[in-house]
Amino acid sequence: MKITLINTSDAGGGAPAACMRLLKALLLKGTDAKLVVQYGKTGHPKVSATANNFFSRLIAKYHFYRERIPFMLFQSVGKSVNFAFSTARVGTDLTDLPEIEQADLLHLHWTNQGFQSVKNLISITRMGKPVVWTLHDMWAFTGGCHYAGDCTHFTRECGHCWMLKDPEAKDLSHRGWKRKMHLFADPSQIVFVTCSNWLADVAKTSSLLQGYRIQAIPNPIDTAIFSPKDNSANLIKWKLPADKKIILFGAANIMDRRKGIIYLVEALNLLKADFTDEIEIVIFGKNKAFDMTLLPFKVHEMDIITAEENLAELYSLADVFVTPAIEDNLPNTVMEALACGTPVVAFNTGGIPDMIDHLQNGYLAEYKSAVDFAAGISFVLNGTNPNLATNARTKVLDNFSNEVVAAKYSDLYQSLLN
Repeated sequence: MKITLINTSDAGGGAPAACMRLLKALLLKGTDAKLVVQYGKTGHPKVSATANNFFSRLIAKYHFYRERIPFMLFQSVGKSVNFAFSTARVGTDLTDLPEIEQADLLHLHWTNQGFQSVKNLISITRMGKPVVWTLHDMWAFTGGCHYAGDCTHFTRECGHCWMLKDPEAKDLSHRGWKRKMHLFADPSQIVFVTCSNWLADVAKTSSLLQGYRIQAIPNPIDTAIFSPKDNSANLIKWKLPADKKIILFGAANIMDRRKGIIYLVEALNLLKADFTDEIEIVIFGKNKAFDMTLLPFKVHEMDIITAEENLAELYSLADVFVTPAIEDNLPNTVMEALACGTPVVAFNTGGIPDMIDHLQNGYLAEYKSAVDFAAGISFVLNGTNPNLATNARTKVLDNFSNEVVAAKYSDLYQSLLN
């Protein structure tokens, strides 16, 4: 059984990290698996990059800008959605690559930012091979947005898109929806996998995916890397105090509108009176604009952290990990924190309830309620449930380990090949 995974990159975001973790999990299980990407960053021997020389990298850049710039200049309503909508009008043909031709089954993941156009995806799905497509967001079944917010147009026929400057019935989103009608013309060609039960339920309401098989399989995680650590040495390494309660927050881009940092600011200000000198904040991720002085406690800013071992140390050092995301699928950060025995406070939204059991390994706050979010942080820091850390680790071991997830995908692959 030869499996080829396809993703825009092998590092640099949630989907690349999840895809690489699945590749490693499959390899540990003994599956003959490879990954084709546009940009190779990890140097893993089973990863092949299409942009692997000066000329091919130049073409990849051209595709990226050709897709992004027209949208940003003439279609986008502003910076908040510049990368929240993908037209997929340009891309690279992969069908003649040995890794694609020799595969028994093709497994699509996240292919945007100029890597795969809708036309390219049609070519892949028409090769006569079984195709699994893992959805890391909503893009596959919308007219172009990655997360629709409150919009439900994808349940009927996209158009009048709120992300566009000139929304109308036959706008850019509608044209994207029409192109995907050709991609999704035969329900026997593709099986869709969602990382969360929430996304599976949403996908089933899309007009584009009617008749398709859709099932939820979570992302895997290496529970040896992401595990509780000895904090005595790591406190010194990261220059963090041993006598403070540490609240950890992190994201690929902390200013992403979906990550909800405004709710964190409000919640922390509500906690100030009860935890005047007891709390310090640790934040990791790209930050180009957020003013840390808005937070009422001392902040340790760690910038972007790519090494999983370093992330695991920070999770282990924290008393609680917080993620005030208002839209998310199955965020890696939540799973990583839980694997390290760190309780998580988050809003009750998206795929997060798949990981957090309310009051058992964390706290699911009322959606967009900074008051309840603050109550959740207080619940964890006050040690109301002494089993939170143990329950957090157990949840991951039972549901998201490499062995558990690889077995579920192997069963799916075999069912399609048989």
